Order: sequence, then structure tokens, then C-alpha cells
Amino acid sequence: MDEKDQNKPDYFYGHMDALDKIIYKDGLRIKQIYFGKDLDLMLILLNNKKVMKWAISNFKLLATASEQQLNNFDNDGIGIYWPEVDEDLSLRGFLQHEIAHVDKPLVM
Repeated sequence: MDEKDQNKPDYFYGHMDALDKIIYKDGLRIKQIYFGKDLDLMLILLNNKKVMKWAISNFKLLATASEQQLNNFDNDGIGIYWPEVDEDLSLRGFLQHEIAHVDKPLVM
């Protein structure tokens, strides 16, 4: 087998971790995205009927974007791209963050 190309993800070589399996084998996808700029809120709806909630201010390029720029995105189901602000976010990245913070206590 040829040497591994560092620009290709592990799943390309048949090495899937749990997130790769959920996304590429089981078909988890981003279905829709909604914004409430005045609430600093981005809602990401998944095709399994789950919703992820993020603060727009977590993403520097999106935080300074206009409503029109926020709503001008391309969604291929596994990634979201905002061409006007050159921001690219992935389902894998969202899931990694969610998993990493699952045991964090809720601060009131």
C-alpha cells in the first residue's frame, strides 16, 4: 500500500473512528441551519431530529457577518461554507466539541 497522504482523512484508507462511522456509514447529516443574530444563536438541525445550539460569537468570522451573509451558506450535509466571509465549519468539528464538553457542569 502507498504511503498515507496526510491531506486525506483516515476514512479514505478504511480507518474509521466512531465519528467517521456516524457520519459516513450511518449517514448523519446537517439538515438545516437557523440564525438569531440578535440572540447570538445558531441552531443546527440534524437529520436524526437532534438540534445543536451554538453562539455565533464562537466563530470570529461569523460574529462579524451581516444577517444576509450568515444566511448565504452552502450546506452539503457534512460541512457548511459561507463564501462571503470565507468560513468553513464541519459536522465532525461540531460533534467533537459536543463530545468533549459532555461532562462539563452547567454553570448558572
